[in-house]
Amino acid sequence: MHEIPVEVTINGRRHSATVEPRLTLADYLREKCGLTGTHLGCEHGACGACTVLLDGQAVRACLVFAVQVDGQEITTVEGIAGDNGELSPVQAAMKECHGLQCGFCTPGFVTSITALLRDNPSPTDEEIREGLSGNFCRCTGYQGIVNAVKRAAEATG
Repeated sequence: MHEIPVEVTINGRRHSATVEPRLTLADYLREKCGLTGTHLGCEHGACGACTVLLDGQAVRACLVFAVQVDGQEITTVEGIAGDNGELSPVQAAMKECHGLQCGFCTPGFVTSITALLRDNPSPTDEEIREGLSGNFCRCTGYQGIVNAVKRAAEATG
C-alpha cells in the first residue's frame, strides 16, 4: 500500500508525515507524533477516550483517518494546558472535584468539556450530561465530572 503525505497543525505546531491511507488519526497522534494523551478504548467511537478537537470541533480520533485531516488544525489534551504547563480551568476543576479516578477516560472528557464550555459557557446539569453523553467512565459515577464542568464554567465565566 502506498503512503500519502499529511501535514497538520497539532497544538500549534506543524507536523508532517507520510502515512498509510488506513491509519487512524488516533494512531497517527500516538505513533507518528508521540502524543499519547489521546487514548484508545473501544476503537469504534462509542467511549470518547480518543476525543480531540479538529478545527475546533470535538471528534473521535479513532473514526477519522489521518489523511482526512491534511491541512487542518488539531488540539489534543496536551494542547489544552497553558504553554507554561499550568492546568486549564477544566483540568484544574477535574482535579479539584475528583472528576477522575484511574484517568483513562480523562483526556477525552477534558477535551469534550473544553468544547462544551466554549459553545455553552453556562450549561445546566441536563446540558452537561447531554454534552458528555458520548464519553464513558467506568470508575467515577459521573457526579465529580458534572461538578467539575460546573466549577470550570464558574472559573471561565
